[in-house]
Amino acid sequence: MFNRSNRKTDAYTHPNKWRDYQSKLKKKAETRRSYRRLPAYAVLLCLLILVGNELFTLLDKTLEVQQKDISLIFNDDAIDHFDKHTRQRIVRQFSLSTCSEKKFELTANGTTYQIKSSITPYLQEFIIDHIDRKNSRYFGFVAMAPATGRILSMVSYDKNSKNSNICTTPDYPAASLFKIITAAAVIEKCGFNCNTPVTFNDGKYTLYKNQLKDRVNKYTNQITFSESFAGSVNPVFGKIGQNRLGKTTLENYAAAFGFNRTFDFEIPMKNSTLSVSDTPYNWAEIASGFNNDTLISPMHGAMIVSSIVNNGKLLEPTIIDEINQHGQVLYHQTSRQISEVIKPSTAVMLKKLMNKTVVSGTASKSFSKFKKDRILSRLRIGGKTGSINNNAEHLKYDWFAGFAEEKNGSNKIVVSVLVVHQDYIGTRAASYSRMAIKEYFKNYYANINDQHEKKSAAL
Repeated sequence: MFNRSNRKTDAYTHPNKWRDYQSKLKKKAETRRSYRRLPAYAVLLCLLILVGNELFTLLDKTLEVQQKDISLIFNDDAIDHFDKHTRQRIVRQFSLSTCSEKKFELTANGTTYQIKSSITPYLQEFIIDHIDRKNSRYFGFVAMAPATGRILSMVSYDKNSKNSNICTTPDYPAASLFKIITAAAVIEKCGFNCNTPVTFNDGKYTLYKNQLKDRVNKYTNQITFSESFAGSVNPVFGKIGQNRLGKTTLENYAAAFGFNRTFDFEIPMKNSTLSVSDTPYNWAEIASGFNNDTLISPMHGAMIVSSIVNNGKLLEPTIIDEINQHGQVLYHQTSRQISEVIKPSTAVMLKKLMNKTVVSGTASKSFSKFKKDRILSRLRIGGKTGSINNNAEHLKYDWFAGFAEEKNGSNKIVVSVLVVHQDYIGTRAASYSRMAIKEYFKNYYANINDQHEKKSAAL
């Protein structure tokens, strides 16, 4: 008879068949182990992808920002003197809005010059590192020393173009930033002060024609002028524009603050634009910033606030501090006043209005608990927010233009921030301003402490 047990024994006791059998067992075991490792491989792959993305982002930022040992070539053109035209050519050749270098070189006609900009490297790097690139379509940041016009930081980000400078491009609706100009006009022309009572009906942020009537009924809200500024109440400023100021006054004050004017700066800038029609409702739109046609740049926003902090004096912004050749100073920055746009007393009142915006108005959330902060509590801070949507392109324009100054000292800084959000609102303009102000004064106070320690050690 056929013996099955003997057949099995013979089959697996034969040396070759035994090795095949063992090999198959090993392969099966390895396959099972591989399947069990799949989740770990998947996790490792995800980590590699994330690390790779971070490296590419870091590399992109490094290439974009860190521009060391820069030498600008003027095609061997001779330079007789560093007038404004020559300085404009220098600024055009150097991407000051995307790098954090303070010094660079220029070569002309075989001669090398050392250029020193007014950029503050640590502040420039801080802002560049904190841009919300995910949610921002455009971003522009300008920090200025109001007493001199020196640009301390100028950072630009355009998701679609690395070469554009958002800071000097007046393509963005001013929105409620224009309320600063309306406030200045009504203070000087109509005698308004912080406590002047004003009224409005219906919503704060709408601007219907029936809201512009001077009426008082049981639905009327009465607040102070400072509350209307801090809360950015459109109907109040609409009524001021339509019923109190009118076309000519709005145009005159806008021109004084720099709209529709050509300035010959060493920083090339196009005009901020304003167009006022003969229609009273348009005066209301202009005065409240409730339109997409009044256009401004972050640089101009900084200039407007600087004129207020500087007691009404509008200064020319500068970004080149010094030009040297072998240690000899060939050019040194000097401040130049363009005009006096408002009275000093008006500037004082505007600063109070802007302070209320930060303390209890539309910027209070971004500046919450700043009075308890060890750095910010030492400062007087003020500003104005602005926001308006472009529904056709799904863009949300978000502004903050403001200032910070020491309570017991003389150091001051002005910041102007524009964020154009896309689908989702990321970091707000006022939040960037808070971060920048704190970073600037944190380093400033740290330097003072270091100097005191060195003097103490020397004694």
